[in-house]
Amino acid sequence: MKDGDSMVQAAGIQLWFGLAGGSFLASCTLGLGTALSWFDTAGFRWLHHALFVLTCVLAAVGAGSLLWSASPAGWFLLPAALPLAALPALGSSSLIRHAAIAVTATPFFLISVLVASR
Repeated sequence: MKDGDSMVQAAGIQLWFGLAGGSFLASCTLGLGTALSWFDTAGFRWLHHALFVLTCVLAAVGAGSLLWSASPAGWFLLPAALPLAALPALGSSSLIRHAAIAVTATPFFLISVLVASR
């Protein structure tokens, strides 16, 4: 029964980290597409903010997996909390600064997804 439990737990880890990485990717894609005028989000600017909040919540669940899982993936995602926390504090008045801060979280999401999928 323990093997079945560990398989379910591994699938849960993969799911949470996959959702966090996907949400981060969607938020970055929407932000980049809007900045480059690939599409207009004037009527639904809240969507980028909603994706950011969702990303933060899912990242917190992923990092929190350190409390209920043996997977080390949470350790790799934990440093992403710094740029995620800095984004609202520093605002988006400078598009380049906003993008640069957001991009610094990318390796942490990528590595944590890869570690969780092992």
